[in-house]
Parts: sequence; structure tokens; C-alpha cells
Amino acid sequence: MHIAIVSDAWYPQVNGVVRTLATVRAELEARDHRIDVIGPDAFRTIPCPTYPEIRLAVFPGRALARRLDELAPQAIHVATEGPLGMAARAYCRRRGLAFTTSFHTRFPEYVEARTGLPRRWLYAWMRRFHGAAAGVMVATESLTQELEGYGFRNLRRWSRGVDTELFRPGPKDLYDLPRPINLYVGRVAVEKNIEAFLSLDLPGTKVVVGDGPQRAELERRHPGAVFLGTRTGAELSRHFAAADVFVFPSRTDTFGLVMLEALAAGIPVAAFPVPGPLDVVNGHAVGVLDEDLGRAIRGALEIPGDRCRTFAESFSWGSCAEQFLSNLVPAR
Repeated sequence: MHIAIVSDAWYPQVNGVVRTLATVRAELEARDHRIDVIGPDAFRTIPCPTYPEIRLAVFPGRALARRLDELAPQAIHVATEGPLGMAARAYCRRRGLAFTTSFHTRFPEYVEARTGLPRRWLYAWMRRFHGAAAGVMVATESLTQELEGYGFRNLRRWSRGVDTELFRPGPKDLYDLPRPINLYVGRVAVEKNIEAFLSLDLPGTKVVVGDGPQRAELERRHPGAVFLGTRTGAELSRHFAAADVFVFPSRTDTFGLVMLEALAAGIPVAAFPVPGPLDVVNGHAVGVLDEDLGRAIRGALEIPGDRCRTFAESFSWGSCAEQFLSNLVPAR
């Protein structure tokens, strides 16, 4: 099948959406499907307000339409709700083409955190955006139920996987720091709620791997924490493996792919009992969920690493890719 994926999140961005799309593309190409990803790198862009690391395509409608006309894909998937996603949605509507979308990011919560705009206004807009799709791919059951409560329809499950060859248990000698190593990996932005982690009185060392608009502020406020910036690939894997507990303070993620990466490295998870952690960790004895995040961290330190690794091995990117493929609809 020839599939076009339109996404405002693409290289050189480093986040879970990009990792998911890139890995699914590789899995499907290995099965002889043709996948064309159309991202901001093909357009003139400007920095995203409050998050300059993300580039947004400027008036991409005509150029995107020409590209899709040239490709004439059998299926079109609109991965994000940004300028490219809106242009792709408009293109499909004008031409009477069916398409699917996916709900990766809780933009209403993110915008509310940055601007104070009520999230219900933005959920109404997002419901309209996704309402034109033949199917909306959602990562977890709890998010499905939540979106149904906001009036979303045609929801289809699309879970995630983890590279258990890349992310695996390894040496603990990477950090010459007091233990335990309490590790956070991800974007350093207000919606990730990292302050809830860094403000805790914990033994050992708090380590933050990642970058983003809140990094300078958090470094000033928490000089005792270690900020290492972005790490990828094998280097990121070594940081996971060398930790003692993975701390996931976000209350707004739709899945939390980094939790699977930590578990694959044999590192237990500590998080709040919210969608994402509830779907990935709850009931499997590979992490502790508690409204008292410090108590969750202390409890997670007691969990054996081999149990975490065994659990992560049940998540396959191959299954994720096949699920994505089965959710697509013919464009014509």
C-alpha cells in the first residue's frame, strides 16, 4: 500500500510522536509498503510561540496539495492538528477523500497551562477537526473513554511498542553521582510537570535528560539537579539503564513512550495515577502510581528490574505497525 502521513511533528524534532511515526514507517517499509511522510522540513517555517525548538509550516496549503496530487497515495493519515494537519484535512475535504487522524498530544491542556484559555474551548475545536476523519487513532483505553466524553467518535485503538534491542539493561557506572539515580527523560516544558519531581526531598540525585523552553528556569530553581540535555539512540539507552527509578511526573501525556523505554532497560516507573501511566503500568507490578510522587518513587525502588524487562518485551513495534495499517481507510 502507498501511504502518505502528514505530520507537523517530524525530524529534527525529538519527541514521542516523531519516534512513533519513524518506527512505524520503518516497520511498514520492511513489509513492502511505501510510506511518504510530509513534515515541516519541506516547507518554509517559523518557530512555534513559547516553544521555538518546534518549527511550524507557513501557509503550506498549496504546496502540500501539489505534493499530495503528485503522490496520489492510496491512504492518507493526518497525524497532527497543526498547520500541515489543517492543510491536509482541508485538501481531503475539498477532493472528497477519506482520511484518518491520530490524537497524540493534549494540546488543550498544554495551551491552558501556557495561556489560561479554558481547555473545553480547544477540545471543541479538536472534536471538529477529528470529526471529519473516517477514524481517529488513540493510544489507550482511558484516553478513548475521555475523548468519548468530549464527544469524539470513530475512535480506533493504536497502541505503541518499544525497541527492546536498543533499550535493555546495562552497566550502572555511567553516573558518578550519589544514588539512587532518580531519572526523568523527555521534553523540559511546563506541561510535563517536572517541577513536581524536582521539588521533592529525595535521597540520591535527580537527573533530567532532555531539553525545552523550561530548562533554564528549572536549572536556576533547582541547582542540585543534574541537567544533561538531549540524548538519543544508544547514548539515551545507557542513561536509562544506569538509573534506579524512572520518574514520570506528567499528568497530560496520552501514552508516555519513555515509560516503556525505561521498563525495557529494567528500570521501574514512578508516576501519578493518571491516563498514560494507568494504561501502561497499573496492575503489572512494574511501577508505583501514587498522588504522593515521593512515595511512588520510594516504592518503585523496591521493584526488581527483571520483572520490568519481561513486561516491556510484550510490546512490539511490529504489532503497533500492523494495528496502524488495519486502521487506515482507502482515500478513494
